[in-house]
Amino acid sequence: MWADAIRAEAFRLTKSRTTWFWSVFFAPILMLALSAITSFFIKANEAKLTEDPKIQADLSEVLATVPLDLGQAMVTNAASLSNPLVVAFMLIGAATVYAGDYRWETWRLISARNTRTNQLLGKLAVVTGLALMAMLIMLISSTIGDMIQAGIFGRGLTFTMDAGDVGQFSALAGLSLLRIVQFTMVGLLAAVMTRSLLVALFVPLVLGIAQFFVPMQVLPPMGLMPDSWVSILFNPGGAIDTIKDLVKGGEVAAAVPDHVPVRAWISAILWTLLPAIGAIAWFNRQDLSKE
Repeated sequence: MWADAIRAEAFRLTKSRTTWFWSVFFAPILMLALSAITSFFIKANEAKLTEDPKIQADLSEVLATVPLDLGQAMVTNAASLSNPLVVAFMLIGAATVYAGDYRWETWRLISARNTRTNQLLGKLAVVTGLALMAMLIMLISSTIGDMIQAGIFGRGLTFTMDAGDVGQFSALAGLSLLRIVQFTMVGLLAAVMTRSLLVALFVPLVLGIAQFFVPMQVLPPMGLMPDSWVSILFNPGGAIDTIKDLVKGGEVAAAVPDHVPVRAWISAILWTLLPAIGAIAWFNRQDLSKE
């Protein structure tokens, strides 16, 4: 059963403290440390920095004296829960779960206990749970960073979040989760096809870098603008960011062309489902006696 596969994968993951640290805790700790250092640096050099009108304008929000609304800050932070640092380090956990049985040659021991599809879907469910945990820790880290910043600059704290804000927060967090899962799907396919943990780790990273730069640097000279079908389909991360802009509303949503949202959803869905379907199909035909 699928539930048995999930329990088995989750149990094994709980024993890997290194995976938990790098996938869930490292990025939030690093971001919190950088945020605190930046705030202390700005405070220590506030007089010099405010002498430049351009820098002062950029730091206007940080140097504001009005109370910091933690509720609104949480809504804003929900959109960045799938930032590149979180996604990159989540790949460590994903690659470990997806390719670990190839590395340790344990597929022959567990494949007889459940169907292959259930076992692969169990791994996917566990990675999704790991992504949720990473997002939760990142949200806590961001909130603590906001509180530290408020303390350094002498700002009070408030908390407001109405039903609309809750809906926006949930939508942005859900899209962040979709981005992380979508990114790890490429790692799943790479792990199954190559039986290699390193390939499962580095192929998504290389592809992600290409997906970021190609639509901006390579395709425009070819006449393919960022809102074209080819550019959007090639860059699922940018597509999900576009959908986030629509959720945020306001000027950023108004700037999105009418034809882009449908293309963005298609790109995100295809890059999530096709690698998963390909991995399951390949895995079901794979000879696990040759590990």
